[in-house]
Amino acid sequence: MTSVSDKQKEIKHAIEKLFATNPDWVKFYREVMGLHGLIRQAFPTLALMAEFEQTATYNRVHRMLTELRRLPSPKDLDKETKVITIRVPRSMHESLRIEAHEYHTTMNKLCISKLLQFIDTENVPTAIEEEKAEVGL
Repeated sequence: MTSVSDKQKEIKHAIEKLFATNPDWVKFYREVMGLHGLIRQAFPTLALMAEFEQTATYNRVHRMLTELRRLPSPKDLDKETKVITIRVPRSMHESLRIEAHEYHTTMNKLCISKLLQFIDTENVPTAIEEEKAEVGL
């Protein structure tokens, strides 16, 4: 059985090799962090993923992804993208707008950066919790 440390070494080698090919950030994300990417394949459970997200290798993946996102977007990005719509309070929207301005970026790029961050499962309410709250349990 392959240990977490062995899996990290394999991932580190694979991401360095992929990064050296200078891919666009979408390809890098898909092949490394996407649903069928290297990381999800190596760490398929929330517990294993959470453990990996605390490593230097995971931090390196994010630094690489950030570096690639600084480059011009690929011309065929429209084929690779999907649109999501979320409802946020007006105050949150305004905060995001100001934060994007302070970072000299777009709200879209800022929100993508935020979506790529590690999320502690304690900070994600589940649909079951919302249903319980609605019925007063």
